[in-house]
Amino acid sequence: MPDLETRDWKPTRERTLWLAASLALVLLPHAPRMPLWVSLGFVVLALWRIEHVTRGVRLPSRWTRVFLSAAIMAGILASYGTLFGRDAGIAALAVLSGMKLLETDTLRDAYATAFLGFFVIITNFLYSQSIATGLYMLLVVVVMTATLIVINSSQPGLGVRRRLRYAGTLIGQSLPFMLVLFVLFPRIPGPLWGLPKDAQSATTGLSDKMSPGNISQLGLSTAVAFRVEFDGPIPPVSRLYWRGPVFEDTDGRSWTARELQLNRRVPKLRGRNEPVYYTTTLEPHDRHWIFALDVPGTANNAIRISNDYQLLATKRVRQRAQFRLRSYLDARIPVITPEQRSASLALPNGFHPRARALAEEWRANAASVDGFVERALQHFRAEPFFYTLRPPRLIGDPVDEFLFQSRRGFCEYYAAAFTVLMRAGGVPARIVTGYQGGEINPLGDYLIVRQRDAHAWVEVWLEGRGWVRVDPTAAVSPQRIELGMDATLPARIGSAAFGFEPRGPIAKLMRGLNHGWDTVNNSWNQWVPGYGHIRQKGLLGRFGLDASDWRIFALCLSLALISMAWGAGLWLLRRAPISDPALEAYRRYCAKLSRLGIERRHAEGPSDFAERVSRTRPELAQYVRRVTELYIGIRYAKGPHAPLRDLRRAVGAFRP
Repeated sequence: MPDLETRDWKPTRERTLWLAASLALVLLPHAPRMPLWVSLGFVVLALWRIEHVTRGVRLPSRWTRVFLSAAIMAGILASYGTLFGRDAGIAALAVLSGMKLLETDTLRDAYATAFLGFFVIITNFLYSQSIATGLYMLLVVVVMTATLIVINSSQPGLGVRRRLRYAGTLIGQSLPFMLVLFVLFPRIPGPLWGLPKDAQSATTGLSDKMSPGNISQLGLSTAVAFRVEFDGPIPPVSRLYWRGPVFEDTDGRSWTARELQLNRRVPKLRGRNEPVYYTTTLEPHDRHWIFALDVPGTANNAIRISNDYQLLATKRVRQRAQFRLRSYLDARIPVITPEQRSASLALPNGFHPRARALAEEWRANAASVDGFVERALQHFRAEPFFYTLRPPRLIGDPVDEFLFQSRRGFCEYYAAAFTVLMRAGGVPARIVTGYQGGEINPLGDYLIVRQRDAHAWVEVWLEGRGWVRVDPTAAVSPQRIELGMDATLPARIGSAAFGFEPRGPIAKLMRGLNHGWDTVNNSWNQWVPGYGHIRQKGLLGRFGLDASDWRIFALCLSLALISMAWGAGLWLLRRAPISDPALEAYRRYCAKLSRLGIERRHAEGPSDFAERVSRTRPELAQYVRRVTELYIGIRYAKGPHAPLRDLRRAVGAFRP
């Protein structure tokens, strides 16, 4: 395809359609996230340009375009309250790309519009770095490359499939170089770029405040909270309590955390057994929380541990993050400060009178604190309490109304009520939120903890034993702790939601497919978005390379690129197409004659050469005439001529 002089370039209908279609494909994933007027604005501007090149519709004047641009920016400001940030910036790019398409009159404008499309491709990864997003963006890159071919081509009507095939070939040839650069280019510690402040605005998960209903809202969410790979066997599900925010203060309805004291060393623990080592990969939740098995025993420069044994990252988890952790499953927390004791006994004035009276009665009749705790748990077992995701709304006192009227609730209802009962009986108690259980993926041999596994339990202070975990939910719904959410609410979660038996063949097949897909997703997350400095160092270390030495990187990268370029050159030379197959066949014929001492002269035409050969070697005249007639007919005849294979056969049969 020949190059075009810039002065001869014109925005034809084909070129305009390709530019408009490629920009539309780039912006399509953004459409649900933007105001409707932004998408409509791009469509109107693109159609305006297409109508201009197709039917000659008049384009807006320069001052009209200036006014439109100002109106667009005013609309962005009105819709988002700012012109900066991820969402507002991408919305502005969407409409302004339509404006750029509207004024594309030169080859330089076409390049700028196409390169703007390539830039907008990157913005899609600010929202999602999934496999689906990667594959779709790869398809869009092929279309954008085909668009560059179209705007540089002077051959009309080449065909969509042929353009896309050319573009796909170019992208395919570049993939090996891309992979080498991806693996070997030095990765700096930390993320490659920082996301805007609004990049995690849509994240969901646990809150820093607990009130009736806010954990049950997560009960139907299958979104992954984090994944865990254990160094050894995975502990039983009933022991998988993932510790998160701890709440001590209450105003009668909601529970909040006190100000934390952070340490770089793990405070004292009692009853330490052999630790459990594991690696946690957290999905972004825009908090500092690191969910660790209870009781955590890890603290370092990147991880702090609070005085109530929460693990917190030094930076907010705004991107997928991986942490190497250690926990002691049978350890006890043996320390309670005076401030903690006071906070863990406090109850707001005027709230929970019936619960207080009941707890005081139990405490007066109990022989010990252990007996009082067991009496409260027995109350939940014996009375008609129900574990449900859709409890009735509590209008009055939330604890009294739950204990004596509705008796229906999710884990936060039971944890709050049990904590109030303990405090009313003089036993320090606090609420711990986090996750409980998880789903084992046998294909990848790791644990998946989803948002639906969010849970709340209670810690009570027992003299001589320290802080002891008590889970009142287990008294009402023991299968929730032993078997997980699927067994607890089979009609709403898992395969039973589709009408299949939880242990039937279809449900088993669905679980297998889900596990397979999650394994692929986990590998993608680890090796593509999560391929950073540490993983690169580990990968190169397997080959005995020191990733901390930049000279090793430079040498390996240079050798790899040179070797690939050299190999690609050889491959292209071997596969280089013959520019004139008829001429090549004729040259083979001349080479056979040269072995007889008959050389073709430099300016001698095929007919003259044939006459000279016939005079010199009359016995070859028949073969010479046949080869020459076929060659001249193929090379120079304007009308129908013999196929190329006849010439090749004649040359092959010619044996002087």
